[in-house]
Amino acid sequence: MTLVLVGPMGAGKTSVGRRVARRLGVAFIDTDKRIARAHGPIPAIFAEHGEERFRELEREAVSAALDEGGVVSLGGGAVTDAGTRELLRRHPVVYLTVSPEAVAERITGSGRPLLAGEDPVARWTEIFAQRRDLYDEVATVTFDTSRRPMQRIAEEIAAWRREQP
Repeated sequence: MTLVLVGPMGAGKTSVGRRVARRLGVAFIDTDKRIARAHGPIPAIFAEHGEERFRELEREAVSAALDEGGVVSLGGGAVTDAGTRELLRRHPVVYLTVSPEAVAERITGSGRPLLAGEDPVARWTEIFAQRRDLYDEVATVTFDTSRRPMQRIAEEIAAWRREQP
């Protein structure tokens, strides 16, 4: 059983994903963590090799994770790669949304390379606006994580996944 989680930075893909995997009795795979384990810290990959190289590594990690199965959490920008979007077409994809107000509490001091600067929430809003249509393109279903307990969201996602073919 495979389930993919996509969404912007700070939407709760990792925290919800772990809970959903537990409920479904499957493995949880965080592709960002796999990339960091294999290639070093993500900010260093961006700095040394650029975003394009990072997206290649990410596509490889997503492909491997989908082959393994389980609940697969993708980094916020994974959907910007056409090859990665193509990989997702054969799987149920949950798009986790979050409001800028809710995300402000989650991303402060997070060390995310794309949010570096004076106003991380403004930068987050800009990045989200650029990616929103791509999330919609790959999504099978959408859940908002802004103001509800992650536990409840995870239960609803697990119940939804059990109903899918």
